[in-house]
Amino acid sequence: MFVQEGESSETPISSMPGQSRYGIQKLLSKAEEALLLGVPAVALFPAINEAAKDPRGTEALNENGLLQRTVRALKARLPELSVITDVALDPYSSDGHDGVLDKGQIDNELTVPLLASMAVSQAQAGADMVAPSDMMDGRVLAIRRGLDEAGYFNVGICSYCVKYASGFYGPFRDALGSAPKSGDKKTYQMDPANVREALREVRLDEAEGADWLMVKPGLPYLDVIRAVRDATPLPVAAYQVSGEYAMLKAAAQNGWLDYNQCLLESLLCLRRAGADIIFTYGAVEAARLLRS
Repeated sequence: MFVQEGESSETPISSMPGQSRYGIQKLLSKAEEALLLGVPAVALFPAINEAAKDPRGTEALNENGLLQRTVRALKARLPELSVITDVALDPYSSDGHDGVLDKGQIDNELTVPLLASMAVSQAQAGADMVAPSDMMDGRVLAIRRGLDEAGYFNVGICSYCVKYASGFYGPFRDALGSAPKSGDKKTYQMDPANVREALREVRLDEAEGADWLMVKPGLPYLDVIRAVRDATPLPVAAYQVSGEYAMLKAAAQNGWLDYNQCLLESLLCLRRAGADIIFTYGAVEAARLLRS
């Protein structure tokens, strides 16, 4: 779910049909609806005001920041709902990258401690699971150590272990205003042609203490989901990303396919490939269809 300061958007985000940014109060009611339909968890992504952004994403550590306030509100109203929070600098960075830029290059070593501090701040607010989506090297170990040292032994880590430099993220970046201001993310996200690197990332994140392993995107990478499922005993998550969801919505709006049937079929494909957990913008719609 996308959360923003103030009231919810009056209209859907134009590049992602059917999705809106919500103010905290509206998000609470949407989350309650999801829980009543059987959706056990929500993943939060904050749309931060540009004025609050800087090169090191310091707003991410604000205990009264948008994300932290949202987590506290959700846990107060819906304590049984699992809350998953995103760990990456791009929503907070004036550069729009997942890590800190130094002379035009991502500084992995400077970024990782910031990510660990961000995860601790989210845990303090009440997050049940933190989800590093940045693809920096060594960040899972740093986050696990940071959480444990702060006493958050039971906060899990859903590592975006296998995250490709994909063209399917466009609507998401539009929604959060988190597209890179310069360059791209190909130096730290993975080459879409490479599956062997995915298995190396699996081994590393397992050893560093990840609880779940994420493959992102979903449908264009069903073979990768299967390879990861076969390589690890850990739960495997798949993310049906914004571009995938938007294509289904747009095609249905043009009368080219039956949205309900194709949504469920697309989620079934992810499950069949080996995903134990699915992140999708169509979760509430799918839950309603399954109940009916």
